[in-house]
Amino acid sequence: MRNFKNLLFVALLLVTATVLGQTKITGKVVDDTNQPLPGASVVVKGTTNGTSTDFDGKFTLTADADSGTIVISFIGFNKREVSFSSAKADLKTIKLTEDAGALDEIVVTATSFAIGRKTPVAVSTVKAADIEAKLGSQEFPEILKSTPGVYATKQGGGYGDGDINLRGFRTQNIAVMINGIPVNDMENGAVYWSNWAGLSDVTSAMQVQRGLGASKVAVPSIGGTINIISKSTDAIKGGAVTMSTGNNGYQKYGMTLSTGMMDNGFAVTASASKVSGEGYVDGLQFEGTNYFLNVSKQINDNHKLSFNAIGTIQEHGQRFNRRTIAEYRATEQGGKRFNPDWGYRDGQVENSSFNSYHKPQLSVNYDWTISDKTFLTTSVYASFGSGGGRRTQGTKFTNNDYRLGDIDQPIDFDLIVAENKASGANGATDIFASSENSHEWYGILSTLKTDLTETLTFSGGIDARDYVGSHWYEVTDLLGGEYFYNDDLEEKTGGQALKVGDRFSKDYDGHVGRYGLFAQLEYSKNDLSVFFSSAVSNSVYSKVDRMSYGAENRESESADFLGYSTKAGANFNIDDAQNVFGNIGYFSRAPIFDNIFDSDYSVDLYDGALNEKVFSVELGYGFKSQMFSANVNLYNTSWLDRFMTFSLPGASGEVITSNVTGLDALHQGLEIDFLFKPIEKLAITGMASLGNWRWKDNASATTFDEATGDIISSGTVYAKDLKVSNAAQTTFALGLKYDLLDKTSVSLDYNYAGDNYATMNVTSRTDEADSGIDTWKMPNFHLFDLGLRHGFEIAGLSSTLNANVNNLFNVEYISNANNGSNSNYDTAQVYYGAGRTFSLGLKVKF
Repeated sequence: MRNFKNLLFVALLLVTATVLGQTKITGKVVDDTNQPLPGASVVVKGTTNGTSTDFDGKFTLTADADSGTIVISFIGFNKREVSFSSAKADLKTIKLTEDAGALDEIVVTATSFAIGRKTPVAVSTVKAADIEAKLGSQEFPEILKSTPGVYATKQGGGYGDGDINLRGFRTQNIAVMINGIPVNDMENGAVYWSNWAGLSDVTSAMQVQRGLGASKVAVPSIGGTINIISKSTDAIKGGAVTMSTGNNGYQKYGMTLSTGMMDNGFAVTASASKVSGEGYVDGLQFEGTNYFLNVSKQINDNHKLSFNAIGTIQEHGQRFNRRTIAEYRATEQGGKRFNPDWGYRDGQVENSSFNSYHKPQLSVNYDWTISDKTFLTTSVYASFGSGGGRRTQGTKFTNNDYRLGDIDQPIDFDLIVAENKASGANGATDIFASSENSHEWYGILSTLKTDLTETLTFSGGIDARDYVGSHWYEVTDLLGGEYFYNDDLEEKTGGQALKVGDRFSKDYDGHVGRYGLFAQLEYSKNDLSVFFSSAVSNSVYSKVDRMSYGAENRESESADFLGYSTKAGANFNIDDAQNVFGNIGYFSRAPIFDNIFDSDYSVDLYDGALNEKVFSVELGYGFKSQMFSANVNLYNTSWLDRFMTFSLPGASGEVITSNVTGLDALHQGLEIDFLFKPIEKLAITGMASLGNWRWKDNASATTFDEATGDIISSGTVYAKDLKVSNAAQTTFALGLKYDLLDKTSVSLDYNYAGDNYATMNVTSRTDEADSGIDTWKMPNFHLFDLGLRHGFEIAGLSSTLNANVNNLFNVEYISNANNGSNSNYDTAQVYYGAGRTFSLGLKVKF
């Protein structure tokens, strides 16, 4: 018994010593305007013991000592070290200050985040916590819809088919970067968001730089830059499990794990999630697997190596064909959910328009602190894409006689299969094919930054990319038929009975090489920051066609386009609250690959292809205080010598293509955004964006038969004063967030979109009399989104519940439209936006 008492006494002493040696630290992390910084990293110095701040910037951390130091960090801010002790465990409010030098902690710094009151550009930053709280089941670009100058839509409504416009420019003219690496398609400049559907799980911060931007790459953007920074060595030890559900069978679940920085210098963060659902629009079922991996090694104080892998394996139904407003409203559901591109086959859902793709991006990043004044960061990356979109051959898929009832009913694929089978030796008349696209893309981005003096900094580097994309049509399903006869005798497979796997129509490789240098000088002293930057790049295009008219492959000549850019800007801090800035720039940019060949079916270079020129100027004013902050921006961008291509079916079924050269556009506008916090528990945000985006001049057009290359006509296109299309030129937003309890808040967001014009084929304006006819203006619309966030504990684990209702009042609205050659309400082919949708998500951290 005595031994037992002694053991119990020793155990109590050990427990008491352990408890006495622990300190529970609490605090709140804010920026220099006292706004909370959710997701900031808080780590006990010299250990892997850490946590992150919640939505209100608050944290609780238990240290295995009665005194020590914590390190607080957040992207774009200076790190800060704060001492604690058992007598001083409540650290109250900890303020972080913005600083460009803090960005050296990001895995890739070849492209910079803009820093408030220093970088002279218009910028908006979205934190990871805001994405988690508000995205729900929306498309990733939609998280930016309350940002000045942004118009984001779901397009046809398919999973990952979202689109974004910035100051009237589509993604082809917006640089989208993930960890400093460009992801815009090398041939057409587009961004396919379905390839990056998992970004919402691993984004640390996302920043929109409107206009010239601060990104250091050799090939500049016109509309702006979207920088997305993923989690890396800043991730703390631990992880999270997430689960979400929503309308129309939406289900998502996933997990993120991180080791934090271990004693051996390694840090590993891995994330994976699975998502599926039926889609708000009929026939848009989807399924995706998202993954992310970061392995970093802190070799020593001067060297850091990091490996990143990110991608999504996905497939989803699509709504490809639009309908008129009258046709939508004649449907049983009134239009919003109607999709003409799906039906039933053997009792299962089948799509005439369908997409599947996988595009992993891999990168190795090396950061070298050469000295206290010099830093080198290099990223070598590769991307390998494979997949495609379903295409149909034949006319029955759009023939209303092949539907399960009236014209608004699903396609009767069983009837098409039965008729193909009955045709026997005559072959199938209607089949599924696939437009396959694969690519290999390699690149390097390397930036050297050095302080020449205390006030003068030089940055320079290389931006080199090499890309080969393969494109072909392939028979994928004969739908009960024995073969499909290719009646185009000018193709290699013309006059043949095609089976599944056979190629036809097009089969070519496109090669794009871009090689550039960039340099920047930055002067910074006291309240003044000035920069001057310049870049030069050479774009090399060539093409190999395998679906040639003869027996041998055809190779194009190589086309070189030398481009350059020059930009400068300055920011002056008037006082502790106010700053003004201005920037100016001129670009000469190579045309995109798709615009230098007569068509997909040709290796002939278009003689009229020229560099596009851009001149832009911007002025801005900012005000920041603890209660109120606001920004005002004025911009004017002239886009000269723009090249556009239009393809339409001819009277005899041939494809008629028009190349339009010499188009000049004007994009000018005013942007205002603000944050007002009258009391600690209430935050009010708002923005207004007023744009004037239009074509300035008439242009020349050449129309030809795409299959033969024969010129049909040449003439003038009267495009002057036409409005830029499918981008709302007037937008407003107002947001309210109120903290009901310590870890519970409710938010209400209002968005307005107006002055949105339909796309019009400008080649139809061939007469001076047409110049007075503008494109059709879509109705303005107002949307409300409601959100609820509640923090609590499950078995001692920090947990968060997010509930979102988007389009709260189920408003019917048109998100974009195509008017073809006409310009009126009756003939417009439109997409409706989604009605009311909802999602409910749970995140448990451990």
